[in-house]
Amino acid sequence: MIVSGVAQATALLALALHARGTDAVGVEDPGSPQHGALYAAAGVTAVPLPLDDEGTDLAALRSSGVRAVTTTPAHQFPTGIAYSARRRAELLDWARSVDGFVIEDDYDGDFRYDRAPVGALQGLDPERVAYAGSVSKSLAPGLRLGWLLVPEALAEEVVERKRTSDLGHAVLDQALFARFVERGDYDRQLRRCQRAYRERRDALVAALREHFPGARVSGIAAGLHVIAELPLRYGPQRRFLERVAAAGVDVRALAAYAHARAGREEGEEGTPRLVLGYAQLSPARIRDGVRLMREAAGV
Repeated sequence: MIVSGVAQATALLALALHARGTDAVGVEDPGSPQHGALYAAAGVTAVPLPLDDEGTDLAALRSSGVRAVTTTPAHQFPTGIAYSARRRAELLDWARSVDGFVIEDDYDGDFRYDRAPVGALQGLDPERVAYAGSVSKSLAPGLRLGWLLVPEALAEEVVERKRTSDLGHAVLDQALFARFVERGDYDRQLRRCQRAYRERRDALVAALREHFPGARVSGIAAGLHVIAELPLRYGPQRRFLERVAAAGVDVRALAAYAHARAGREEGEEGTPRLVLGYAQLSPARIRDGVRLMREAAGV
């Protein structure tokens, strides 16, 4: 099914699940802020689930009582980890055991710089995984063009929700994109994007090493952002963010993506752990931005 993007796909799934009697869905914590808001709009409670080094914590998932969970397994947002093969298999086993669903948000899975992209979780069990993606990071966000693969059990309800929400998607956009894919042009576009994004990521990592010696960049080499943990001398985090903002550099702390307020408050006084995006910036602007951060830090 063609949708306007991952946000609409999530909203449609939320409505379909609610119609089936689902009143709660698990979400990653930390995770994308939009997931909770989209579920709330459909009358579904988002239940925060902690992560470990392999992905969503399975013990927390099992004890939560939910029968659906939203995940970003190819490149978890925002921590940057990739779900392990074991955790991916465990997620599917859990979904089968509770007669539930995994919602796979593949927001930037095409962009892996150290190896081939990980295959979609949906391919391992199409009847348990709903898969959503879009061209917002490969072509243009303004196209509002994405896709949603839905398990058969949810298909009829999702299709009806899509029909009544917007009476269908623009036919011309769909036809042009289909032609773009058939001719191989989309694959070439993905390769161009991969080269550009990798260059920008490399520029960011190099600038952090130059201006913030001892900074640790975590997460896999993928996607459009990195997690940077700065040395303790640049803290506390609250003061660092205030100084950087005053210098005109817009950055967000990892703690800002925690669903629990306590997690956000604890992060304000510790070592700066930052979510740094680079997709829309040239290498030169990335280097300038990191330099301005260093000057603003005053250490």
